[in-house]
Amino acid sequence: MILVSSCLAGLEVRYNGTHSLENKIRKLVDEKKAVTVCPELLGGFLTPREPAEVTGGDGADVLDGMAKVVEKSGKDVTELYIKGAYAALEQALKINATIVVLKENSPSCGSSLIYNGEFNGKKRAGDGVASALLKRNGFTVISEEQFVNNLLRGDSNK
Repeated sequence: MILVSSCLAGLEVRYNGTHSLENKIRKLVDEKKAVTVCPELLGGFLTPREPAEVTGGDGADVLDGMAKVVEKSGKDVTELYIKGAYAALEQALKINATIVVLKENSPSCGSSLIYNGEFNGKKRAGDGVASALLKRNGFTVISEEQFVNNLLRGDSNK
């Protein structure tokens, strides 16, 4: 079973009330080959919500208490991101996920890139909080782009 970010399946759960539909992922959910998860909603956030970024490190640093997640207004929302990450981990364990496909750049879900914490649109290497926790617990976490590229490569080998 595959665990995927809810927004990638077309659910309007992103901070601004939109989605990031990836049709191939939606198809897997429709076929019951994938299950959706939104760590931010599981952490207690509503949609829409203020944008947030990781400051002082990345998701692994947040889990270690060395960085935090703050909203654009400056409000520290670290605890809600950690709560959501652990709820996402529970879901991955519950469905025995073989792979996790999360929305790149997100402070929760980024699997190789996140925004730099300065709210200036620039990105840097790093994991989001949920992505870091899932990786620490042995799950393979990839972005939607990596997933689609791997899927296309796999299809061409058939």
